[in-house]
Amino acid sequence: MAKIMTVPAETAQLDVRAYMSDVGRQAREASRAMARAGTRVKDAALLAIAAQLLANEAALLAANARDLEQGRAAGLDAALLDRLTLNTAGITGMAEGLRQIAALPDPVGEITDMNYRPSGIQVGRMRVPLGVIGIIYESRPNVTADAAALCLKSGNAAILRGGSEAFHSNRAIAACIHAGLEAAGLPRHAVQVMETTDRAAVGLLITMPEYVDVIVPRGGKGLIERISAEARVPVIKHLNGICHVYIDDRADRDKAVRIAFNAKTHRYGVCNAMETLLVAEGVAAQVLPELGRLYGEKGVELRGCPATRAILAQAVEATAEDWDTEYLAPILSIRVVPGLEEAIEHIHRHSSGHTESIVTEDIGRARRFLTEVDSSSVMVNASTRFADGFEYGLGAEIGISTDKIHARGPVGLEGLTSRKYIVVGDGHIRE
Repeated sequence: MAKIMTVPAETAQLDVRAYMSDVGRQAREASRAMARAGTRVKDAALLAIAAQLLANEAALLAANARDLEQGRAAGLDAALLDRLTLNTAGITGMAEGLRQIAALPDPVGEITDMNYRPSGIQVGRMRVPLGVIGIIYESRPNVTADAAALCLKSGNAAILRGGSEAFHSNRAIAACIHAGLEAAGLPRHAVQVMETTDRAAVGLLITMPEYVDVIVPRGGKGLIERISAEARVPVIKHLNGICHVYIDDRADRDKAVRIAFNAKTHRYGVCNAMETLLVAEGVAAQVLPELGRLYGEKGVELRGCPATRAILAQAVEATAEDWDTEYLAPILSIRVVPGLEEAIEHIHRHSSGHTESIVTEDIGRARRFLTEVDSSSVMVNASTRFADGFEYGLGAEIGISTDKIHARGPVGLEGLTSRKYIVVGDGHIRE
């Protein structure tokens, strides 16, 4: 395995500011090389990194075993240890993910909207990399490979800060990344995995606009709130996923039951799982008993409004806090509403702006829902679980943004680029 250039832990702890300044400067220099790198070279790097991961499986597993041993000694719970674990299938999956990203179209350099102006000049727009992207994440070592691959393909340099619990795993993956970059003739500093666990390094990373163009935090709400509050660099983020499904009184009953069941129970601990079900009072008595039975079989705790509890005896009383809670667990809040108007109003008050869906056969109501609900993904007759970069055809995503500027929704390769105006003339001067 290629050896990582490391900063001794004691040096990083004593002079983390100097270390982070070096990391930022090196990333900025590498970003210029990445911006001019062609698609063939970037794809070669991705394929070389994939090959390195597979060839160094034993070293990756040994590094991960060290993290797991330290995690158990530190008392990490079973769920966190599970997210931390690397195995043969996981390494194979990382390599396959790199190959899939290599196969995606390269957005960099795409020119659109070229038009002649009355003056005779041509004006258009070109897609370009953002520059240097700092990514802060927790637990899962595979994010190191995924994030590096997306940044590389989109022509950016990356500074990656994984959780301290995955320190040795991330370093081992970084060695594979650096070997792949060098094999393709790209600068190793195009991807830097931070060599210190000092929390002060994160504070410096998010306050270095001279070196870093965008920060992407991936993790719990506490991490993202801290980054958003303290950053002096633009942040692509979402704090939580309070997603809604509204069953209209003109919905197909079978579709409604299937969608509402899947949106909640397909996976619980994900940001695109439904947390609140809204049901039009005209169909509540028809759809809620069947849904109540299905949720009961899955052990889902139901918290409902008085109208819901009149139909579902097992539902406990919902509190005002429930409508603003991302459970990430087998818990669901249910509210019966008079109709579409009230459903939209409830979403406006309580949604986190992530994903909302309406189930209806009325095209006018569907169009109104699409127009008036202001979330990053709005759906008709589909489960909220589809709010995912892979399902949207992006191939991969670095996260989901609920911001309204630049990237919104699943952030894939295009979301890691910007556009600049280009002007073509032939000796034109402004009169």
